[in-house]
Amino acid sequence: MSRRYAVAATGVVLVAAALLSACGTNRSEGDAAGGSSCDTSKGTLVIGMIAPMSGGVSAFGLGMRNSADLAIDQANENCTVPGYRLVFQPEDDQSLPQIAAQAATKLASDPNVAAVVGTYNSSTAQSAAPILAQRSIVQVSPANTGPALTRGEKAATQPRRPFPTYFRVAANDLVQGPFGARYLVQEAGKKKIAVIDDGKTYGVGLVENFVKEAERLGARIVAREKVGEKDTDFSSTIAAIRSSRPDAVYYGGEYPAAGPLSRQLAEAGLDVPLMGGDGIADPQYIELGGRPGDFATNIGAPVESLSSARAFVDAYAAAGYPEPSSAYGPMTFDATNVIIGALAGLVRNSPFEESSRQRLVEAVQRTNLPGASGTVAFDEFGDTTNKVLTVSTVKDGEFEPLETGVFEQSN
Repeated sequence: MSRRYAVAATGVVLVAAALLSACGTNRSEGDAAGGSSCDTSKGTLVIGMIAPMSGGVSAFGLGMRNSADLAIDQANENCTVPGYRLVFQPEDDQSLPQIAAQAATKLASDPNVAAVVGTYNSSTAQSAAPILAQRSIVQVSPANTGPALTRGEKAATQPRRPFPTYFRVAANDLVQGPFGARYLVQEAGKKKIAVIDDGKTYGVGLVENFVKEAERLGARIVAREKVGEKDTDFSSTIAAIRSSRPDAVYYGGEYPAAGPLSRQLAEAGLDVPLMGGDGIADPQYIELGGRPGDFATNIGAPVESLSSARAFVDAYAAAGYPEPSSAYGPMTFDATNVIIGALAGLVRNSPFEESSRQRLVEAVQRTNLPGASGTVAFDEFGDTTNKVLTVSTVKDGEFEPLETGVFEQSN
């Protein structure tokens, strides 16, 4: 079945449980072309997306795009938002903050844009969030983990929410970095760790929070290095850490650099495991050089362990998207449904206007949705209340889950 990204059917009131059960259905091209019996007399509402649909981490962005498209298709098919046809408008930010800002400006200028899903990168969110906030446009990210986005620059000690319009369904690096540290130090027994980051917001923050917890647990950080996100030759970095004789390497960044780095570590005779965060938790990491025994943390529980995700997985497969849903598929599906559910309640008694955007923000804040990735709700900062994370290892050519749990801060 071919897929289109300006959807042409419409919706009725969203009830979260019914929404998940609707995953088992899939409309025909006749429905997509406008054969629906839904009332669309009030016009169209646009749900935008900002994500990397080209470039090095496009595997994540394309899966996000498809998963949001699926949620919007289902809402249109089931008449979820009464009186309106939902239109999906994805914008490719190429993982570049400047392009993300341009995409946010474009979406914010359209009075029919109700909300935006995304971004993937924390650095692109830093560019897009203030632009969307100026127009009171809800933004729900399925993937950002930089703590400053919800809690400001003093996230750990003096949290202050900078953007009341910004929400995320991914746990932030205040929990992801330490969660990885606890596994690597306490379970894998690694005590001499070299850390490397790519200099970007995500990588730097992830390493910073990993290091704090690893040192608290008694590990030694024996080397600290930086690389560029587009580097391909890591020989000088490996030479710099070799003399410290680390028993593990922790990398803050994404799979395009992490995979080759892992391979080159082994080729240089430094056959120790590499661990990273959710930015490397994709099959592309293994294809690019990730080795058996490497580790990655990821947000949420493994999809295959969640009964709530089964309907999403089945519907995604039935829809025939050419790309996998990626690690962020279920959370993108949920992020989109957060918006759809809030819209459904909002327009039940009055039409959506540009001035309705602030009321949509308030409706999203009240979210309590049994989603594909688990229960979706937000705290006072716009962070998810779901702090479940998973550590996986590379085995037999794929990431195999090792441990799933909730990170609890120690005193």
